[in-house]
Amino acid sequence: MVDSFLKFLQHEKRYSDHTLTAYRKDLDQLRDFLSVTFEIHSDDDVIHPHLRSWIVHLVENGISTRSVNRKIATLKSYFKFLQGRAFIEKNPARRLKPLKTDRQLPSFVKESEMVRLMDQVQFPEDFSGARDRLVIELFYASGIRLAELINLRESDINFFDGSMKVLGKRNKERLIPIPQSTVNNIRGYLKLKRELEDMKGNPYLLITDSGRQLYPMTVYRLIKKYLGQVTTLSKKSPHVLRHTFATHLLDKGADLNAVKDLLGHTSLAATQVYTHNTLEKLKSTFDQAHPRA
Repeated sequence: MVDSFLKFLQHEKRYSDHTLTAYRKDLDQLRDFLSVTFEIHSDDDVIHPHLRSWIVHLVENGISTRSVNRKIATLKSYFKFLQGRAFIEKNPARRLKPLKTDRQLPSFVKESEMVRLMDQVQFPEDFSGARDRLVIELFYASGIRLAELINLRESDINFFDGSMKVLGKRNKERLIPIPQSTVNNIRGYLKLKRELEDMKGNPYLLITDSGRQLYPMTVYRLIKKYLGQVTTLSKKSPHVLRHTFATHLLDKGADLNAVKDLLGHTSLAATQVYTHNTLEKLKSTFDQAHPRA
């Protein structure tokens, strides 16, 4: 039944491979727990207290609240699917509620640090250096997600109007404008790419030194390497650059709805989290400058 559920998510909900892998992992962990703890091997025998016991087990073993809540979402989706297909009579996950979390503000790189990274940090003057710089520039210039970046194709770049076609979550396409400087750097990068024999015919925009599509861990490593030269942030990841893109736009007065569309959010609430960083900056300015502060 797990396979049927995942096929449903893949073909009807259009979930990404990354999400499908996470859902399968969650359900495999639940199955192992139920088998060992309660000797339960069928979804028909699962009741609400069993699921609550697993959640308590996760918390007691130090699993983060955010991860537990994702697993709760998996349970609710899975058992709702089973009930809807008449595989089970009652939904044991119906009354599950997510755990309360302390809302954390997104980490972002300061504007001065990004200027230093893009204008002063030295990248190798070869194909690898041009690619690494372009990876960072595309994250910061467009706010795209990691999966969106590594799946970019050369044909997705419109050199005439300075835009980029991105395939986002659930296969939703969106167009993102990119600066002329980034367009020029893409041209320079592609020139180097086409000079290398192993790269010919590869449709993906960004590729490894051996001519393969970029791996997520490759991107993580290069982001950590270069961000480490300009910032002391404990978290250095592609998503931090996505946060940085959104925060800097809002700091400069960008419309919230426009930022929402650029990020590919379906809900404005997902974008509003970035306004907290901007509000903190305004509060700091007020405290420093206002006579009554």
